[in-house]
Amino acid sequence: MNFARLKKDLEGDLFTDETTRKLYATDASAYREIPVAVAIPKTEEDLVKLIRFARENKTSIIPRTAGTSLAGQVVGAGIVVDVSKHFNRILEVNAEEKWARVQPGIVRDDLNQHLKSYGYYFAPETSTANRAMIGGMIGNNSCGSNSVVYGSTREHLLEVDTILADGSKVWFGPLTEQEFSTRVNSNNSTLEQSLYKHIHNMLSDAGNIREIEKEFPKHAVHRRNTGYAIDMLARMQPFNREGQPFNFSSLIAGSEGTLAFVTSAKIRLTPLEPPHKKLVCIHCRSIDESLRANLVALQHRPSAVELMDHYVFEATKRNLGQVENRFFIEGDPQAILVAELTRDSVARVDADAAALIEDLKQQGLGYSYPVVGGDDIKKVWNLRKAGLGLLSNVPGDEKPVPVIEDTAVDVQDLPAYIADVGEVLKKHGLYSVHYAHAGSGELHLRPIIDLKKTEGVKLFRTIAEEIATLVKKYNGSLSGEHGDGRLRGEFIPQMIGEHNYKLIKDLKRVWDPGNIFNPGKIVDTPPMDTFLRFDKGQVTKEFDTMLDFSENLGILRAAEQCNGSGDCRKTEISGGTMCPSYMATRHEKDTTRARANILREMITRSDKANSFAHEEIAEVMDLCLSCKGCKSECPSNVDMGKLKQEWQYQYYKEKGVPFRSRMIGNFALGMKLASAMPWGYRLVFGNKALGNFAKSVIGFAKDRSMPHLSPVSWKKWFTTQFKPVTKQPRKTVYLFIDELLNYNEAEIGITTVKLLDKLGYGIKVLNHYDSGRSFLSKGLLKEAQALARKNVALYKDHITHETPLVGVEPSAILTFRDEYPDLLRGAEKEAALKISHHTLMIEEFLSKELDAGNIDPKLFKEQRALIKVHGHCQQKALSTLTHVKKILTRLGNNEVHMIASGCCGMAGSFGYEKEHYELSMQIGELVLFPTVRKQPENVIIAAAGTSCRHQIKDGTGRRAQHPVEILWQSLL
Repeated sequence: MNFARLKKDLEGDLFTDETTRKLYATDASAYREIPVAVAIPKTEEDLVKLIRFARENKTSIIPRTAGTSLAGQVVGAGIVVDVSKHFNRILEVNAEEKWARVQPGIVRDDLNQHLKSYGYYFAPETSTANRAMIGGMIGNNSCGSNSVVYGSTREHLLEVDTILADGSKVWFGPLTEQEFSTRVNSNNSTLEQSLYKHIHNMLSDAGNIREIEKEFPKHAVHRRNTGYAIDMLARMQPFNREGQPFNFSSLIAGSEGTLAFVTSAKIRLTPLEPPHKKLVCIHCRSIDESLRANLVALQHRPSAVELMDHYVFEATKRNLGQVENRFFIEGDPQAILVAELTRDSVARVDADAAALIEDLKQQGLGYSYPVVGGDDIKKVWNLRKAGLGLLSNVPGDEKPVPVIEDTAVDVQDLPAYIADVGEVLKKHGLYSVHYAHAGSGELHLRPIIDLKKTEGVKLFRTIAEEIATLVKKYNGSLSGEHGDGRLRGEFIPQMIGEHNYKLIKDLKRVWDPGNIFNPGKIVDTPPMDTFLRFDKGQVTKEFDTMLDFSENLGILRAAEQCNGSGDCRKTEISGGTMCPSYMATRHEKDTTRARANILREMITRSDKANSFAHEEIAEVMDLCLSCKGCKSECPSNVDMGKLKQEWQYQYYKEKGVPFRSRMIGNFALGMKLASAMPWGYRLVFGNKALGNFAKSVIGFAKDRSMPHLSPVSWKKWFTTQFKPVTKQPRKTVYLFIDELLNYNEAEIGITTVKLLDKLGYGIKVLNHYDSGRSFLSKGLLKEAQALARKNVALYKDHITHETPLVGVEPSAILTFRDEYPDLLRGAEKEAALKISHHTLMIEEFLSKELDAGNIDPKLFKEQRALIKVHGHCQQKALSTLTHVKKILTRLGNNEVHMIASGCCGMAGSFGYEKEHYELSMQIGELVLFPTVRKQPENVIIAAAGTSCRHQIKDGTGRRAQHPVEILWQSLL
């Protein structure tokens, strides 16, 4: 295949390199197949050229948006066509007629953020809605938690613009009987005409209609994505006089990109929900009890009824980002059924919640019924939506496997069906996780299986076969919302009957004569136990690592925890920190998922003595900012910052440490020397020509300003000038004088000392060592470990609950909480863990002391300032910004707004490096810079991180203050 010529013809990009192909070899399923190429088209003409190329070269086109499919829909050997980067526009909104026209790459939640001002939203809501795209939702006919009210994507899809297999651009939408007849009887020998003629012949046959009615899932099953939706077309005019106008869009929905390439869609909009909402969280003693409670809840007109079982609750305990979302769990329930009630008034929603609870009590269902409202509602749903990723963070090779997770039955049959599933699993010595859409008759069931073992793969098939038979017994759908893909396609003949399977095979043949659109999905699917992500009998390699990965059972298993759910593909509109480089570039290569995938791929299949010394890994790791956002936001607990540190260390063993990395690692030493000769530092960097030359030698960007050098270091000031005013301190703290503020922003450290002293605290400073943050940032783990050992030995007999270790710069002090325990082993590790429990950022310390009544707010004047706070990435990942907001609000009576920014883009040395400077500024421009620029001069900008303050200054010209500076200024 002449990819070179195709690449030249496209306005977009075409990748045939091994790295990119491997990154697109998986989705969120158990499948893996390396494509021949990956295309990122820019225009519709690009799509036409790709389709023509595929036809002429007998390869295939695999449409892809976010790549979060759970059944292998976007896994295949052809050309993966990723439309997420350039086909992501909202083309038109017609509020009067309640519709919008959008491109397939628009993210569902981003779309709804835009629609909010019109008073509308796109209703179907998947758990992946903050990264799932409309094109993927159409392909899978996605539903979500609110499908009990709003149904699936199909019900909201009005029209589609497509490109067919012959390259023709064709519109599909509602047709009158006359319009349908005209298309059927047209003399135009086009592919479009043959589609209408074929469907007319198929559905005019009474025998076909009888078979469809007999074999397809019964009508009471609303979630039904098994095969092509010819049963839906059969209910339309002219085949059913009482039906809706004929519309091929209903067939396109759920077709998984196997019939045509969607270029835009006209979708129905729904008025925003009534404003008053409550969740009734029904705590149950068993799954069966929860399913019987479900039938009661459905009688009370809920907008959603979702289930979570105790396996999900256990997984939340291991995830930093979900711990606070457990607030509503009482006791040790085996399952919680969450019923959402949405009403027009507070009184109505409260009364209906009370009526539901009383009904449950009368029938002896549940033991506790906490009612959740306000902002806490989002926490409950965030925990529920994180279910898929949370379940993957179980250590080891046995994982909850997506094999029967999408079965749907009549909700009245659900208790009996789930009991039967339990018997099937019990027979094989298995148990299952249960969660999701109880109200719609669909629970996501995931048995725990080891797919690395041959017997595990056999069990994978056996369970699929037996549950398919069980679903057919209940006249249910093997796929409720996740689609057939590679996983369920081979069971479709059993589910809809051989006669109907032949009908849908014929339909595929007519629509796609050359079989170029996503082959091997829905029809002619390979066996479901082939092309799996893990090789049969795969042995997990073990590596001797500097960082401790024992909790994950090794570094490879730590990377394997990524299940592909794509939480790292959120945009800046959705919020959060993970993953800043992806938010700026919109390249799959720059996601946490891609980094985990390439690390897994290369070290699993490496034949090198040093499995980490692959340039493919270096290429994908390059734009990781080590922001640690994934440590809390990835539900699967993929800590890419930690993985990158270890990878760098192992990579440098073979490749050597670059000069710049060594310089950055020794930042503290460099600043110490500069402080000893401040005139030399200022001479070089105070002169543009000399400064630019020095920057070019180091490898820094010329446009990046260099750190300010303080007149006196923080440590020197403390030892020679500090005279405490507090003679009888209420509490003593050990203050960590970090290397990042010591020489460059000593004024902030000095202010911190003065503030603590004025508030009545004793301050001790040991002759401690640097934190090692700069060494960690460059993978210089031996050097970081040496510092960790010294600091732990120094502090282990001093740091307690009563005498905590307090720091000012988040990235430095948090090494004690995050990296130190991972750098050490044995007794040293135990000592590090003990210290970590009593290590606090200054904001955390002041917040806790305020709560304990040890700080009197009356010591502060009522400043009443408006403060906009940008949170430091590691501060958000390992703690919370609640402490910052609390102290700035209660001490000085300020109005505090959190800027909805993720990473500032600086990330230590990342923003200095010449090849990363531009991206660094792009990240800042996403949210942070525009927000800061909009603020009047009297608005205070606050940022705890030294990198953040530097970035804000370079990007906006505004000076951001550390929270302690603001507090000091407001002291009486």
